[in-house]
Amino acid sequence: MELLDYTFFQHALIGSLLASIACGLIGTYIVTRRLVFISGGLTHASFGGIGLGLYTGISPLLSAALFAVLSAFGVEWLSKRKDMREDSAIAVFWTLGMALGIMFTFLSPGFAPDLSAYLFGNILTITQADIWLLAIVALVLVLFFMLYLHPIVYVAFDREFARSQNIPVRCFEYILMMFIALTIVACLRMVGIVLVISLLTVPQMTANLFTHRFHRIILLSIVIGYLSCLGGLLISFYLNVPSGASIIFFSIIIYTLCKAGKSFFLSLRRKQEHVDA
Repeated sequence: MELLDYTFFQHALIGSLLASIACGLIGTYIVTRRLVFISGGLTHASFGGIGLGLYTGISPLLSAALFAVLSAFGVEWLSKRKDMREDSAIAVFWTLGMALGIMFTFLSPGFAPDLSAYLFGNILTITQADIWLLAIVALVLVLFFMLYLHPIVYVAFDREFARSQNIPVRCFEYILMMFIALTIVACLRMVGIVLVISLLTVPQMTANLFTHRFHRIILLSIVIGYLSCLGGLLISFYLNVPSGASIIFFSIIIYTLCKAGKSFFLSLRRKQEHVDA
């Protein structure tokens, strides 16, 4: 409990909660629409914005957000063209972002910047500015999902049915892609470019083991995501290892235990049904 006296740990707890809310909402859409590969492309494309920010002297997270949103719109636009496959469009922005990020980083004046915080994350070093960014993204996502939950579900599961209900599918897809990009950037300081995609998918996969209802997956994934962050925080603090890797490691442990527990329970129930028969 003495950890709660430290300001950095208080920031980490607040940041974990806000990130869990944001990732729980937009991550459920990602998993439902099977956009994991697209999200991975946007994650790595944002590195170009970080390099640009370091080169120009502006906030790397601000430039990363702009770069990620433009990449999200670019992927969405190119993937709808008949002369471009979706995976090819993702590969274009994925490799372009990484290439520009590396080039701008090496061109940055002064000493070579430390990129470990952006690549692997460290939630124990997040600032009030990072918390405010997470809070704004989480609040906007909560309001958007509360107002448009049914259209989002229709777009996620059946785009043709959504069109038959006069829902502006393309508009929702672009808005949700923008939210994916912003959530990724907001969580970079927590888990880093390399691992942020796991925070958007593993808690949702775990929640999906117990329910297939969209809103229940959201709620469960928020809880599971926050538990993953808490467990990863403790591992990171006591073992002095990167917090991003610790959070993802703990979330996969939770998934493995839940998967094994469900399989064991279903096996027992089948045996019981066989005995009763």
